[in-house]
Formats: sequence, C-alpha cells, structure tokens
Amino acid sequence: MAIPKSDNIKARARKTVSLLKENYPQAGCTLDFKSIHQLMVATILSAQCTDERVNKVTPGLFKKYKSVKDFAEAHVEELGRDIYSTGFHNAKARAIKTSAQQLLERHGGAMPATLDELVELNGVGRKTGSVILGAGFGLAEGIVVDTHVARISRLLGFTGHKDAVRVEKDLMAIIPKKDWIAYSHLLIEHGRTLCKARRPDCGSCFLNKLCPSAPVK
Repeated sequence: MAIPKSDNIKARARKTVSLLKENYPQAGCTLDFKSIHQLMVATILSAQCTDERVNKVTPGLFKKYKSVKDFAEAHVEELGRDIYSTGFHNAKARAIKTSAQQLLERHGGAMPATLDELVELNGVGRKTGSVILGAGFGLAEGIVVDTHVARISRLLGFTGHKDAVRVEKDLMAIIPKKDWIAYSHLLIEHGRTLCKARRPDCGSCFLNKLCPSAPVK
C-alpha cells in the first residue's frame, strides 16, 4: 500500500487509535481466565480456534486442572480429549503439559514476566507471549498481530507486509507504546464489527476518512 509522502502516518495512527477507543470502549481480551497461567493455557487453545469456543471449554478444564502442577502431571491423551473441540488437540495438549513442566522446573511454577522467558516455553511464540504480558501483566513489549490486526493495518496503510513479525515492527514504529496493548484489541473488535474480511462496511466506518483503502470518504 503506497501512502502519499505528505501523509503524516504517526499523526494518522494516533487519530485512528483515538477514534477506535471512542467507538469500542469495551474492547479488551475476550478470553476468560482467573490466573496468568490460565491465560496462557487459554491463549494456546485459541490458536486456529475462536475465543468463544475456548471460553466454553476452559471452565470445565480449569475445574479439573486447578494448578500448574495439575497440568504438568496430566495424561496428555486425556488432556487432549478434554480440549478436543478447540482443534489440533494433540499438539495443544503436549504444549500445555510441557510448558507446565517447564514452569515448575525453571520458574518454581510462577509465570515469568518477560517476553524472552515466555517464548522459551513450549507452545508460546511471540504473539502468545505478548498476549500474556498485555492481558496478564499489563506490560507492553510488543503488539499482538493476529489476522484482523495484520489485515486492517495493511488497509490503513500502516504496513505493507504480511509477515507478522514485520507487521509488528512497522506498527511499533508508529503506534505510541502506551497504546500497544489496546491497539490489538481495538482492531480485533473493528474487524468483527465493521471491517469484516469479506464484507467491509466502509460506508458506515468512522475511519473511512483516514483509511486510504476506503472507497467512501
């Protein structure tokens, strides 16, 4: 996406975030959890699965497995059956069990609060680590880039890349750090509400004057 040279992209990004906040004051993490470890488990489950589905599975899951130790000692086949409906259940079960074992061995069962330590855990990549830091600790070490965030950021002309790491780098250069956590939640809400992948409602969109992709101004 080519942006006119006269375009002040940082100012446009700040205005975009401001309007998103005005229109989606309720935007935030939609996964249900009561501890940061539960957040990690839920985030691992959310890969290739909706948060709504994950939230239907986790109440029973967290009632059965009440601690990091419980997950570490779980039978992986049984755990896989418990999370079957979230998809890729075998891989997710192994990741959840192994990461719990690593937490016990390396951190005494506590959740680390740095991205470098989190991504060393099985099943935790940069995206999952950023979710944990943002929603769990209120810390911004990066911007969570999911399909909504990457797609809408390209439409807005904030990045021209598809690779999540490069998209994140572009966004971190123009989005104020104080808004890094909120930005992802806001764009996810916008993608679900107005800027849908198949049917974007540009005519009703409050960002159409700021969006170079909008046919309606």
